Amino acid sequence: MFTGLIEAVGTVVATEARPAGRELRVAVPFAADLQLGESVAVSGVCLTVVASASGQMVAEVGPETMRVTTLGGLRAGDRVNLERAMRGDSRFGGHFVQGHVDGLAELRGHREEGDAHWLTFGFDRASAAYVIPKGSIAIDGISLTVAALGDDTFDVMIVPFTWAHTTLAARAVGDRVNLEFDMVGKYVARAAELARAAGGGWPSATGNRP
Repeated sequence: MFTGLIEAVGTVVATEARPAGRELRVAVPFAADLQLGESVAVSGVCLTVVASASGQMVAEVGPETMRVTTLGGLRAGDRVNLERAMRGDSRFGGHFVQGHVDGLAELRGHREEGDAHWLTFGFDRASAAYVIPKGSIAIDGISLTVAALGDDTFDVMIVPFTWAHTTLAARAVGDRVNLEFDMVGKYVARAAELARAAGGGWPSATGNRP
């Protein structure tokens, strides 16, 4: 589990093809503290550390992850957002982020307002039930708030600190980003779907009967 508060920005050192996908090697500032098997969110995608040495972490990216996220398009020199799994003994900021990407969004617009930056993203309308005004959303692993909502677009406002300490400043119109919807919202939408399928009412503990 993650919070969507980016811990650091890393740089892709290399990606190499493997029979089961690709191996991703990233330079990370906290490499010396990593343990084998530990989870790290890389631009919003939960990956497992399979090796760590010399200031770098190595993770394996499976074929499905490459298909449904932006990780398949990473190249040496690309920068990625990094967050280690949340600790149980620290303050919880951001929102609940699993590192399980729900889909991709496209950056469609960028405008400035003082020191802040407004970004407009287009998303699949089939996912509209999961996006609400003032709700939480994770973009490339960053916990953000939906500031405005259209039929197939939403806006977020990026404060200067987030702009300077994540990869968002490097995004250009037309770029794709990883999108993860709020976990609580997904459960609510799923419960409502099951209730409708059962003919009305909310599912009970013993099944879909109201």
